[in-house]
Amino acid sequence: MPGWLKIGTAVVSVLLVGVLALGAYWAIRLQGNLTKASLSAGNNKTEGPVNDSTDRMQILVLGSDTRDGKNSQYGGASESTGYGKSDVMMLMDISADNKRINVISFPRDLLVDIPKCTDQESKRDFPAQKNVMINAAMSEAGIGCAVDTVNKLTGLEIDHFMMADFNSVKELSNTVGGVEVCISDAVFDPDSGLRLPKGTSKVEGEQALAFLRTRHAFAGGGDLGRIKGQQGFLSSLVRKIKDDGTLGNPGRMLQIADVVTRNLTIDDGMASVPTLLSVGNRLKNIDVGKVAFVAVPTEPAVSDINRLQLAEPAASQLFAAMRKDVDLTDPAATPGGAASTGASASASASAEPGATPAAPAYDETLQPVAVANGSGVPARSQEIITALITGGFSNTVQLAAKPVATTAVYYGAEFADVAADVAALLGIPAAQVRPAVGVVGVQVYLGSDLTGGTPGGGSQTALPADIVNQTAGDIVCQPANPALITG
Repeated sequence: MPGWLKIGTAVVSVLLVGVLALGAYWAIRLQGNLTKASLSAGNNKTEGPVNDSTDRMQILVLGSDTRDGKNSQYGGASESTGYGKSDVMMLMDISADNKRINVISFPRDLLVDIPKCTDQESKRDFPAQKNVMINAAMSEAGIGCAVDTVNKLTGLEIDHFMMADFNSVKELSNTVGGVEVCISDAVFDPDSGLRLPKGTSKVEGEQALAFLRTRHAFAGGGDLGRIKGQQGFLSSLVRKIKDDGTLGNPGRMLQIADVVTRNLTIDDGMASVPTLLSVGNRLKNIDVGKVAFVAVPTEPAVSDINRLQLAEPAASQLFAAMRKDVDLTDPAATPGGAASTGASASASASAEPGATPAAPAYDETLQPVAVANGSGVPARSQEIITALITGGFSNTVQLAAKPVATTAVYYGAEFADVAADVAALLGIPAAQVRPAVGVVGVQVYLGSDLTGGTPGGGSQTALPADIVNQTAGDIVCQPANPALITG
């Protein structure tokens, strides 16, 4: 072998070994950063695992308020420790064709029913709870219980979760060089420590965390204003990462990945570097105008005006649209992604140009739906049956019923998704959809609370016109709370 070829071969070999060693170092480092937890708290999942590259995917994103470790400066252990409560709860829904993302925020003051949960580490059982704040769902049995609660509330089956703490926000904002935010007037919130001048500012570190945590700086001084502030922050973060070309820069991506994984807890199915890279790769080409930020429709709770409850029928309409994979920025558009069923082949096919859209999760015409009229209005049975048939549920039957005060939708095993869609069609609150032993299919038991008005109108994807708060492409200036304006 000529001398120059020997030298060249040696140089290439050294470089190749160096690249492989660097790759192995980062893979080991990032893998070692990860903290894992169970996706569920013992509640059964009926769908198979998704293909992380090609299937529609739902990821529950949580922010923990635990004061353990580095977070002790934000309060004592008596405020929150161990699993903590969810300071932030957002459901990120990525379409199978990677062209859009819906991000649904759940206010932490929202009152919901939490199912029975089992702590997967201690194996301790915790009974179901009614009418409690959603941010408490993970405080006893762990993150899986928060996942199970959102599944029960929405009728979806979440594929993965990611949970971060206070420290992650500070480190990430520092790593990207700050995030631009906007507010209508100069404010100071002594509770969170947020101090901002009027207009656009760049926040990082403690001020980035204060912007996300403040409950009082924005108009209304409550949880809904805080959600809009969080959505504005995330929109700006998405734009910055896209504009900086970060997603196409391996060095910058490794920096961000290192920061994120050090402060992240994820489910077992997502706890590998290749999986995280697959998910990250899906996000790099999405149009920021197709990243929709939505807040679950709510209203002051009847049981406590300082808390929130689902606003109906808007909430049920939103959940039905999500189950149908509707583009919330364009509800009239044909869904472009397959349902999250684990059938990667069909999902891949739906993402190809000209491919036949994926079949629905079930055939509405074959689902058994019974109507039991306890409303005291005999004609109501036929009105409801007509609405069901118009909505596609033609396999209906009438049952004799005793008078009841409250309408409910009962369902048998494996009919939870059908029951949720029937309830949305009829404008029945999601909280009144319940499993029942002995029911075959779905049973709509009409009460005296559903005696007038036109049911759902046959449209399962009807949505309020203002359901999308903003997209990641929108630059929104948050209105300030007049009580905290400083100048």
